[in-house]
Amino acid sequence: MCFSGGDFDWDQAQKHLQELENEVQSSSLWDDPAYAQKIMREREQLSQSLGRVTKIERDVKDALELLELGELEEDQEIVDAAEKDIEGLSARVNRLRLETLLSGEADGNNCFIEVHAGAGGTEAQDWAAMLARMYSRWAEAKGYKIEWIEEAAGEEAGLKSATFKVTAHKDADHPYGWLKGESGVHRLVRISPFDANARRHTSFASVWVYPEVDDSIDIQIEDKDLRIDTYRASGAGGQHVNKTDSAIRITHLPTGVVVQCQNDRSQHRNRAQAMSMLKARLYELELKKREEAAQASEATKSEIGWGHQIRSYVLQPYQMVKDLRTHVEKGNALGVLEGDIDAFLEATLAQKISL
Repeated sequence: MCFSGGDFDWDQAQKHLQELENEVQSSSLWDDPAYAQKIMREREQLSQSLGRVTKIERDVKDALELLELGELEEDQEIVDAAEKDIEGLSARVNRLRLETLLSGEADGNNCFIEVHAGAGGTEAQDWAAMLARMYSRWAEAKGYKIEWIEEAAGEEAGLKSATFKVTAHKDADHPYGWLKGESGVHRLVRISPFDANARRHTSFASVWVYPEVDDSIDIQIEDKDLRIDTYRASGAGGQHVNKTDSAIRITHLPTGVVVQCQNDRSQHRNRAQAMSMLKARLYELELKKREEAAQASEATKSEIGWGHQIRSYVLQPYQMVKDLRTHVEKGNALGVLEGDIDAFLEATLAQKISL
């Protein structure tokens, strides 16, 4: 609608924003609440995108004026400051260019992130916890809201699995669009902190990212296709410990998809959240069928082990994180594990767009 040949069409975007504004003013808009929410969300996202473009234009003008002033006054300090501003603006423009290309069907949706430890016991479970922390750190730093849905602690350390929801907030939008390329198997090589002989270990964990289904998307699920189990929530202690069987696990029998929720003491609320997650997973499966037809996505359900990894994280004998799809590398592996993953997200997005 506002995209032309992979570029942001400014005039078309402004025209569409005006169309959305006119719809918002319509007295009949809220006759269909689901449609109204969709329109309001689309207007907000487009308005924010146009606002960022306008701000960059202003900042470019200011930086050029500052540069001209510094050159006229032969003040190298002012020139250096202006050039630094321009360099920063270049990075902002590149990111905005990528943001304008987040035009997939569900790219604007909130999303769920699931992390599962592979085979290998404590080593893999500790790696799963490190990955969950990496993504939550990235999301929080970007301004997204985080809601933890489920955590299954490892026997000695780490996590067997974890699920959390990433929600758009203020200037942090398109959670699924940015994170969808992270689905796959992640490989860690390091000197094990759990090995008394300080040997090097290789561990695997899988990450699945799938979009939240909003009210405008109709996912039909029949009761006969579900197996619903209740169990007692487990955790590290405190508020997460539950003395009743309030945690919910739902299995969708036709597809084998399993979701679970234990973040609330209410079984009813946990069931509602689990159903929302199930709809999201089934929606993701349908999206992937379409994407695979265009070779725009990788299959995410595979054995968690050799030959299926999308990214390798090496901590010893050297530090290197390498994406095996885009070939992007970063030497600061510890920084990556603290959430510095923008380079990988941007490269994956650019690669999908070019396919």
